[in-house]
Amino acid sequence: MDNVTHSLVGLAVGELVERSLSASADPVQGSTRRRALLLTGLLASNFPDLDLILTPLLPAPLGYLIHHRGHTHTLLYALPQVALLLGLAWLLWPGLRRLLRADPHARRAVVGTALLGMVLHLGFDALNVYGVHPFHPVDSRWLYADLVFIVEPVFWTALGFALAPLASRRILRWLGLAAFTAMPLLFTWLGYLQWGSLAGLAALALAVLACGRRLGADAGLVAAVLACAGFVGVQALAGQAARTQIRAALDNTAPGSRVLDLPLSSFPANPLCWSFATVTTGPGPGPDRAGTYTVRVGVLSLAPGVTPVAACPRRFGGEPGSRATALAWKYTETRSIAAFRNLQRSNCHFDAWLRFARVPSLLDGAATDLRFGQPGQPNFSTLPYVARASDPCPAPLATWGYPRADLLGRPPGAN
Repeated sequence: MDNVTHSLVGLAVGELVERSLSASADPVQGSTRRRALLLTGLLASNFPDLDLILTPLLPAPLGYLIHHRGHTHTLLYALPQVALLLGLAWLLWPGLRRLLRADPHARRAVVGTALLGMVLHLGFDALNVYGVHPFHPVDSRWLYADLVFIVEPVFWTALGFALAPLASRRILRWLGLAAFTAMPLLFTWLGYLQWGSLAGLAALALAVLACGRRLGADAGLVAAVLACAGFVGVQALAGQAARTQIRAALDNTAPGSRVLDLPLSSFPANPLCWSFATVTTGPGPGPDRAGTYTVRVGVLSLAPGVTPVAACPRRFGGEPGSRATALAWKYTETRSIAAFRNLQRSNCHFDAWLRFARVPSLLDGAATDLRFGQPGQPNFSTLPYVARASDPCPAPLATWGYPRADLLGRPPGAN
């Protein structure tokens, strides 16, 4: 997820933990405790993304693809990250040091907030099509929930409108409310959100604010958390329906093919529009039909009478079509499995790239993961593997599992 979401989640955790504790008898210690919990939640929820400093270890794009969401995004390395975070806070914040020495409840609360912030970072990152591998080195496979867009305004709105009124200064409260109001408006104007999505976000903001004002700040925070959880639940149901429709369409388009993967990416604040890809083997064009794999890209609307694919925001893959169109295929690419395996064995740069790629497209000597851009257009995942063929092999190389181990003839999770 984006770091705005991670930050809001961390602040919400810190605030909820603070409100679950008994009021401190010492106002100074009480103020220190609240600030410590908020800061701990904020930092813990962002700490794993410090792996971005490792990206220069490999030439682009491999540095980002291999080292971001890497070791710091595993449960094994969560504990040393918590220790580092708490150690720095202990050394640099004398007031916190005094509090933790004097109050065992505060000690447990701060440690628990740090642990929860780290775990929630991994959990939120797992919700989208990018994925994580949290159980490495025991299990190095990438895990993908394919439920929410990587930059999701629903989380910003729910958590932002619950937290902004709790700021200690009036100017911060108004700045927060203004920012979380302006962002959806700006994204709608830029074409990232539908007007219906904007209306839904406005209703969500008003509901969270109403709960906070009428029932208290605790109720506002709980309402925000429940709204986020409810949205994920709606996305899970919508995603299941989307997969069913895509498989049915694929049966008509490529009968007899075997589906290896069906990555989904929802549109922001929009459970009706989904962009998707399919990776299949089996019947296809050419004489070697059984030895080919095919990647396809498309866009789907679950309610074409309300939002046909023509109305899904084009900036995220919407496709012009008739008012009745529910699904549009946008791109198809078929390749030889034998050639794919030979390239993996002969080109160590391509082999490294395959430790990340889920929907591989090979055009003009470059490899691109079609999860992250339009076919034929380079994105942050694009690797010029032909131009790199004579370069030294990339190192250090983390041994994540190959998302397309199936095409390589390897067991799942092999590294």
